[in-house]
Amino acid sequence: MAAKGYWICRVQVHDGEAYAEYVAAANPVYSAHGGRPIVRSGQYQGVEGTSRPRNVVIEFPSYQAALDCYNSSEYVAARAIRQRAADADIVIVEGYEAPQPSA
Repeated sequence: MAAKGYWICRVQVHDGEAYAEYVAAANPVYSAHGGRPIVRSGQYQGVEGTSRPRNVVIEFPSYQAALDCYNSSEYVAARAIRQRAADADIVIVEGYEAPQPSA
């Protein structure tokens, strides 16, 4: 079984209306690639380094699915909307599937 893939996103929205358009365009793309948000805004506390007010984690069935979603033509179109509406830091990471280390 392949390890899950995750988008980890930190976002600073500067145009709320345009960002809402992005969300409406992006959500079907995530779903089409098996993605589902597991963190979407909510309370947060920046305890080290820099932070942004919107934090999102999207889980995909595999690392490859996460990459495929980001690089899909549908998401490229949605991404153009987001880039006009917000500044973001996004990393795509592979989940950890090995046994947990003992304490």
